[in-house]
Amino acid sequence: MLKTIGVICICLATLSLFAQGSGKYEVATITDVKIHPGNGSDAASYDVSVKVGGTIYLVLYTPPLGMDTVKYAAGRELLVLVDKGTITYNDILGESYQVPIVSQRPAAEPPK
Repeated sequence: MLKTIGVICICLATLSLFAQGSGKYEVATITDVKIHPGNGSDAASYDVSVKVGGTIYLVLYTPPLGMDTVKYAAGRELLVLVDKGTITYNDILGESYQVPIVSQRPAAEPPK
């Protein structure tokens, strides 16, 4: 009986490895934060520019509980997962959040 339970646990663990998405988290840098104009609600939203590799993504971020600490986040690095139309990140407690991508553009090369 114990062997059977052990085999089932090993099979489930192996299955979960194959079931994970093929996405890969990458290092991102927050390059700019601006208040999103005219959102029509009491909660402030922000346009946040995030550089991932050679691309800068503009995402719409609405902080939980009306916090405004994102205003001071320019220069911060974080791990993100870029999908079609969204960017996923984890907060300091490990909770995953998704933000919609508004636009994207190539990052400019620094002058030599």
